[in-house]
Amino acid sequence: MRFHYIASQPDGRIVEGEFEGQGTAEVLEFLASRGLRPVSLKAIKSLQTGVRFFGAGINLTDKVFMTKYLSLMLKVGTDLFRAIDILISDFDKPALKSILGEVKANLEKGQPFYVTFAKHPNIFDQVFVNLVKAGEASGNLDKIFEDLSNFLKKQQDLRSRIKSALVYPIILSSLSFIVLILLVTYALPQIAGVFEGSGFNPPVFSRLVFSIGKFFNAYILYIFILIAGIVGGNIYFFKTSASFRMIILRMIRRLPAIRDVVQKIALQRFAATFSSLIKAGLPILDAIEITASAVGNEDFKNALLRISREGITRGLTIGEAFHREPVFPRVVTNLIAISEKAGHIEDVLATLAGFYESEIDNSIKTLVSFLEPALLFFIGIAIGGIALAIIVPIYQLVTKF
Repeated sequence: MRFHYIASQPDGRIVEGEFEGQGTAEVLEFLASRGLRPVSLKAIKSLQTGVRFFGAGINLTDKVFMTKYLSLMLKVGTDLFRAIDILISDFDKPALKSILGEVKANLEKGQPFYVTFAKHPNIFDQVFVNLVKAGEASGNLDKIFEDLSNFLKKQQDLRSRIKSALVYPIILSSLSFIVLILLVTYALPQIAGVFEGSGFNPPVFSRLVFSIGKFFNAYILYIFILIAGIVGGNIYFFKTSASFRMIILRMIRRLPAIRDVVQKIALQRFAATFSSLIKAGLPILDAIEITASAVGNEDFKNALLRISREGITRGLTIGEAFHREPVFPRVVTNLIAISEKAGHIEDVLATLAGFYESEIDNSIKTLVSFLEPALLFFIGIAIGGIALAIIVPIYQLVTKF
């Protein structure tokens, strides 16, 4: 729980601040160790709630700004406590204020900087935590925060490019779905009623399409509830069940049009993460284990764990261990082996990460260029079928007169 205290110093001056503790006894003990006499002590419930539920409030952009600002302030010689105070006053988001306040409180208690981030693994992954830990141990926090900011910025840019490329197909499919629903649930039943009222018997295909329209018109609310239930259930199990999530992701990754993009994203993440961890000074085995947890692909994760636990641990070189895993392209394993001998593996990995960024862009463009005509084709088939179902009986009816 976080507390706000007002206390007096031995010389009579009043100071105030915040402290993260299990209870008032711990806060009083902290004040006594500083020679302070408590005047006021209050629990800050809103901040504690923020810490507990701030996961939805802190995004990748926030982490980029936080690491960038910390890097800049530490570079110009700002004291770490002062830098955190400046950030707390500058940021508007309660979630960021809360986490930075917790960082400050833990530092005041003598805990390492990275401990606060490690307490929130849903927000700060192992890569983030271990890079901060390495920077704190080496005394290069400013450099680590700069590298971490650049690393996160590249992740953000890549996500933005992927989302931007998929905006048009998503809008196209959504609008087409709405148009089809309106046609099927409103227009078709109206037209079917006209034919029924005239006593004309439409062709079998038209009657089938009209029946579908009537069914949707009569049960559209129940259909929407059913669809919402299925979608909601899938989202719930995807978030709560690791085995269900693994099955769904495995099915998506095996789709021909998506498989290539997913593999390149995993390779880019592997190269960028592994490079950053090695550059920060982490041991190779630790860097590989952390990269495995961050790569976001089950096949690459298992391969990296085998490289660490069954390859390098048993005396193989990094290049030899990577050569044993067919999931990695031959060009990647060859470059790793060559750079290991030359002694600059992190630079080659950074270059590989940049290469795969451009490859992902090209693959996304190819995927979108495939999706757009495919969507238009299926939409055309659906609307064309409805049009035929309406036009053919109208033509037959007109020709009778």
